[in-house]
Amino acid sequence: MQQRLILKESLNAFSLQGVIALVRRVVLITLAVEGIGALILAIRWAQEMSWGKAIYYGIFHSISAFNNAGFGLEPDNLSKWVGDPTVNIMISLLFIIGGTGFFVIADIFQKRNIRKFSLHTKIVLISTLALNVVSTLIIFALEYHNPHTLGELSMSDKWWASYFQGVVPRTAGFNTLDIGALTLPSKVYMMGLMFIGAAPGSTGGGIKITTFVLILFALWTVLTNKEEINVFRRRIPKSLVYRAFSIATSGIIFVSIIFFLLTITEKGVDMSTLLFETFSASGTVGLSANFTGDLSPVGRILITIMMFIGRVGPLTIGFVLAIRSNKQSKIRYAEEKILIG
Repeated sequence: MQQRLILKESLNAFSLQGVIALVRRVVLITLAVEGIGALILAIRWAQEMSWGKAIYYGIFHSISAFNNAGFGLEPDNLSKWVGDPTVNIMISLLFIIGGTGFFVIADIFQKRNIRKFSLHTKIVLISTLALNVVSTLIIFALEYHNPHTLGELSMSDKWWASYFQGVVPRTAGFNTLDIGALTLPSKVYMMGLMFIGAAPGSTGGGIKITTFVLILFALWTVLTNKEEINVFRRRIPKSLVYRAFSIATSGIIFVSIIFFLLTITEKGVDMSTLLFETFSASGTVGLSANFTGDLSPVGRILITIMMFIGRVGPLTIGFVLAIRSNKQSKIRYAEEKILIG
């Protein structure tokens, strides 16, 4: 039971019911999606390399993309295929599918009707689509005249690069552009995307996109002076709102602590570079502003700790530590208000 409770938390499942079936479904979906992706990528790369190497590249990049690892086998990652439609579409589809979560994938296959989708699935799909479209346009606008990124590319390649680099930061660490050469506004925007991350129960990190959306809904509810959060004719319980704010707040606290410590260990390094590395680690994204390899030994340990916290989740760590002492308090104190805002 204890192991199932931990499994439930790590997969962000709603209840213990069906956890083992979910794990079985996760394995089957992973093998199927990665197999299809590896085959398509191998066929594409066989046009420029031997079949043996193409198959190896296909399998490696398919697994890396679906699991949002972002590892590539080329020194410049995927930069040589910056304008290649097959590579851009296939790699991005793999990490987007992996980043939407197994609950969403299973819901789509089982119901196959958008009207019957769960509220969770609707929020993940709509918010993911909106963020991807907006991010593509923002990267295109911010980097259009940058000679070190989009500036020297053809119009077609500009759009492919903008799309790929716009959808990558939330989940995977691939790149078709030199991240270190991006403008500061682009890096700042990417930090926000990396902090948001993927969907719950997925292969990506971050505070999760549903957490971010729920916080926005909660803020809108307060601003419009409403009592309850209603989305698609469904009421969201306040306990989830508290959890969302707790996850976001704890994420900000851990990022701030690691960033502060890095400013001590990595003296003389630009603050924006250190902050970018910290946000990338917190979302387990893997993007780097060309500085990760230059980290000091202590700095590498700090980034490793940040990656572990970002993937496992501050609340999950707390849950594991407190699992044996999770008792309901029998004392309820008198209420008293404090001034805020």
